[in-house]
Amino acid sequence: MFTDKANNIFQDVIETYHVINTVDQPFENPYNKDSHLLEHLLYRKCWIDTVQWHYEDIIRDPQIDPVAALKLKRQIDASNQDRTDMVEYIDSYFLEKYKDVTPKADATINTESPAWGIDRLSILALKVYHMHEEATRTDASEAHIAACKKKLDVLLEQRKDLSTAIDTLLSDIEKGDKYMKVYKQMKMYNDDELNPVLRSQK
Repeated sequence: MFTDKANNIFQDVIETYHVINTVDQPFENPYNKDSHLLEHLLYRKCWIDTVQWHYEDIIRDPQIDPVAALKLKRQIDASNQDRTDMVEYIDSYFLEKYKDVTPKADATINTESPAWGIDRLSILALKVYHMHEEATRTDASEAHIAACKKKLDVLLEQRKDLSTAIDTLLSDIEKGDKYMKVYKQMKMYNDDELNPVLRSQK
């Protein structure tokens, strides 16, 4: 199944990141984009999500220097743009893969494209990893550990359900029971014509 591959790659990304465990560590993609394009995209996607997860931790420090916080906010904005770009690249991969499939007359469209489901799967992998850390802490109270174990069980069930839903969607697209569209991002806040604050600075 596709999601077996995706979940394994996401786990590898997260474990690799935590060897050094800093947001400014160098990135190296082990998958060649020419020979293993999908794996290359999935690895990059989860790396972006993992770095941003830790950006979000850092910026919530109540003692953070305001100048550092503004710089970090800019990094988060850039990361969000990269994340959205990667979703579109992954959807483009599936559009190309299924370009010769003729949807059936009664085919329907899904509420989200395959890659946006994969986006949520990548974030779930991070939630599972970090909730497992909390559930196995040796310096936490029994109540904390018990609560986190319950949350971890829910996250694992959610990952199983989401994986099944993504695999089913891809199967339905391949059979022509569903079809997909990709609506390119319509973000307005980075555009100096659409954001009134940026427009006023021109």
